[in-house]
Amino acid sequence: MKLSVVILAAGQGTRMKSDRPKVLHPLLGKPLVAYAVETARALTAAPPVLVVGHGADAVRQAVGDSARFVVQEEQRGTGHAVLKARDLLREEADLVLVTYGDMPLLTEATLRRLVERQRENSGPLTLLTLTDENPRGFGRIIRGADGGVRAIVEEAVATPEQLAIRELNAGVYCFDAGWLWEHVDAIPLSLPKEEYYLTDLVGMAVAEGRRVEAVVAADRTEALGINTRVHLAEAAAVLRRRINERWMLAGVTLVDPATTYIEPTVTIGRDTTIWPNTHLRGATVIGTWCDIGPNTVIVDCEIGNRCRVTASVLEQAVMEDESDIGPFGHLRKGARLGRGAHMGNFGEMKNSTLGPGAKMGHFSYLGDAEVGARANIGAGTITCNYDGVRKHKTVIGEGAFIGSDTMLIAPVRVGAGAKTGAGAVVTHDIPAGAVAYGVPARVKPSDEEE
Repeated sequence: MKLSVVILAAGQGTRMKSDRPKVLHPLLGKPLVAYAVETARALTAAPPVLVVGHGADAVRQAVGDSARFVVQEEQRGTGHAVLKARDLLREEADLVLVTYGDMPLLTEATLRRLVERQRENSGPLTLLTLTDENPRGFGRIIRGADGGVRAIVEEAVATPEQLAIRELNAGVYCFDAGWLWEHVDAIPLSLPKEEYYLTDLVGMAVAEGRRVEAVVAADRTEALGINTRVHLAEAAAVLRRRINERWMLAGVTLVDPATTYIEPTVTIGRDTTIWPNTHLRGATVIGTWCDIGPNTVIVDCEIGNRCRVTASVLEQAVMEDESDIGPFGHLRKGARLGRGAHMGNFGEMKNSTLGPGAKMGHFSYLGDAEVGARANIGAGTITCNYDGVRKHKTVIGEGAFIGSDTMLIAPVRVGAGAKTGAGAVVTHDIPAGAVAYGVPARVKPSDEEE
């Protein structure tokens, strides 16, 4: 039986107190709606239908071609939102799954259970429920003697006996498509808000003598919907715990999971150790047997095997195998540490390469530079790469030795094996094997005494 997925994402989210559409608020590096779309794409080959309204253009831009879109100009309830998808989906599938753009913790496994139960159900719908001692305003599930759902009673109108029920409606449904499209425009208007709610379809099915099934979520946190920034923080904590547990079970050591922040797009090799207060973000890939942290931020980086990063910030950079940085180093966009290269404390690199085995001990800046293998960059070295209009390149050859406090005024080249004296201001190329010193630096004559 073919499945279509409808994701409701039209609400403004007034309780977020934000100008940003609710479903675009970030959760561990991705907008809320991205989680719903990715889960839906895992369930069926057909792109889900996203019902948008408030901030529709921004939501479209964020989601791109991962979904199809219909617009709910007036937000008049969940039933009204699903009705907007009818023309697009009426002949497409046998089953319709309805979920939400602000429920990022729903898992593929749970939604598959819901869909499979409806495939087996002789009635028109199956709903997702949860059991929780904190009802959080959810409707109560009333079951019959045969275990089927007989009604959903909203908290505001529930009797004391019904309020004691702890099976709650999560608001996620899987419908027989034909029955849904025949009934969705017959949902009665609910006062005083004058809206149409999917929950009323349960009563309509029961009134027809049809069976309504329910699947209980194994983890109640999956049903957490985001309505406030408090809920957003709660969801982030749950998602972080899931991610951290997954990596620990895969062979990664997290010294203190409570202070380790790993986004879902990150990849980590086995036998790597992550120390406290480390943030791994974006498309970061970390190899095996690495030592990362503490107090480290790594964003969109590629880190090889057996690397060490201590109390440093890395952004869109590459570390080859056995290289190390820190403490207090900064690799900016386009920085690359070659195999076995070392960058010490208070160093910074941008759009530069430190070649294999090269060393940059401390208090130095390399911008738009290429440093050869086994070169040594002394403390306080700066490549002066910007003339106020354009950036210029510095090239330092293999085995070169750059003395402390050297200023390299780009564009300039230092040949292989060349040396600069402490405090040199290099304004011209230095030949291979030569020694240059002074301000401005001049090359030492070959017959001058050492």
